[in-house]
Amino acid sequence: MSDAGAARGRDSRSAAGDRNPWLIAVVVSIATFMLVLDTAIANVALLNIAGDLAAGVDEATWIITTYLVANAVIIPVSGWLSGVIGRKRYYMICVAVFTLASFACGLAWNLQSLIVFRIIQGLGGGGMAPSEQAILADTFPPEKRAQAFALYGIAVIIAPTIGPTLGGWITDNYSWHWIFLINIPFGILSLTLVHWLLVEPEALERERRERLAGGIRIDWVGFLLVALALGCLEIVLDRGQEDDWFSSGFIITFAAISAVSFLAFVPWECSHEDPVVDVKLLFTRQFGTAFLVMCAVGAILFGSTQILPQMLQTNFGYTPYLAGLVLMPGGFAMLLMMPLAGAVSNVIQPKYLIAFGMAVIAFAMWHMTSLNADVGFGYFAWARVFQMIALPFLFIPINTAAYADLPAEKTNQASALVNVARNLGGSIGISLANTELAQMSQVHQSFLVEHVAPSSHAYQETSRQVAAYFMAQGQPAVKAQAQAIGWLGQLIGQQAALLAYIDLFALAAVFTALMVPLVLLLLRPVDVGAVPAGH
Repeated sequence: MSDAGAARGRDSRSAAGDRNPWLIAVVVSIATFMLVLDTAIANVALLNIAGDLAAGVDEATWIITTYLVANAVIIPVSGWLSGVIGRKRYYMICVAVFTLASFACGLAWNLQSLIVFRIIQGLGGGGMAPSEQAILADTFPPEKRAQAFALYGIAVIIAPTIGPTLGGWITDNYSWHWIFLINIPFGILSLTLVHWLLVEPEALERERRERLAGGIRIDWVGFLLVALALGCLEIVLDRGQEDDWFSSGFIITFAAISAVSFLAFVPWECSHEDPVVDVKLLFTRQFGTAFLVMCAVGAILFGSTQILPQMLQTNFGYTPYLAGLVLMPGGFAMLLMMPLAGAVSNVIQPKYLIAFGMAVIAFAMWHMTSLNADVGFGYFAWARVFQMIALPFLFIPINTAAYADLPAEKTNQASALVNVARNLGGSIGISLANTELAQMSQVHQSFLVEHVAPSSHAYQETSRQVAAYFMAQGQPAVKAQAQAIGWLGQLIGQQAALLAYIDLFALAAVFTALMVPLVLLLLRPVDVGAVPAGH
């Protein structure tokens, strides 16, 4: 090897070594598939878990909440941990912790033990995605990153596409324990292939040795502040609507802790020599904009993924299995669009692709405002397809724009913050969606009740027909009349909820449309064909 070639080898940050980098992209996608699949399945099986462990639904939601809080705590510091421990070593530790915790979750004997194991599982899972994305960003040159993220994104798409349906089938035919135990073979396969195929680049090892030369200087204050800020915020967002927001002392306390921690965290990290989170990246125009856009995408993606099945089951009488099937065509549509998005990302500026994706989602959300009580399975399946075909034109260009012009040593920190943006946006989106639904349902119900006058001919005729139906079923006249009034009240509640969903889709459409000019104005052009030294 020439001296120039040796220098490039020393400066390379690629995890592929002498192997094909596309093989590395496939390998790191395995653990991602396991992680996302577990999340999708756990949500479907929540009611079954609660029943089997003799817990209420409110208590069972901590199975989800504690996992998300653990994720929120570990994701922002995963870049720093990767730099201190070593990227390959840290990634393998995360996969091993997640796999072992999954095994423990499958053997959980009560709700308390399951919650503890879910916290450990969340700590392991939180560091996986940032490490994988940093590996891809360093292994592929800029002109091939879009295709690499497209391949990686396939695993992210397939898992939630089949997850709800698979979770319903496993829970109905076997036991909820298996939704965790099926992670074990994926975890073992991932650890074996990562150990065998991935290399720790010499450049990263050199940076780690330099970092540790003066001893490990752990930013304990920064770690504590980010854990309190994001962990408490996650609890507030997850429990806020259920606990009536700031009417609850519990919510006020956690919101105050989160706010104070955020206010102290930013100046502390900006002034610290070796911060656990490089918050200065957020104040750069390019990365800061990409962070905000990823927050918006997370809010739309996670919010719609929760709201649509919820609406189908509560308002249209779908089973969890059928609700999962509604989501499946959208996943396959996104899968088909991913290679196309990866290809065009090499020739079209990221900001134009992001603006296009946002515009398509805005139209898809506006299309959902035509919802009525008579629509069928096909309407919802196609509506989901319209939403999902746009997402590849968001995720890939956002990652391309986020990593553009960043120094190589910032990759780990940047990947952690991108994942924080997606998860934080998702939590905010779900919380705001549920709050808006609850409030608008009350508004619409009050309005509808005002227009239901017992003296009106329409009310009297409808009440008479419904009472006649119940009498035909063998009910006495007095009881049939009471049942008719109850049925009318239930119908008003369903119509109010449906109108609230329509309002929510309209707000989502407007919000997404407003992101289009923001993206076009703030994101700078990216030289996607440039190949920096070291690749």
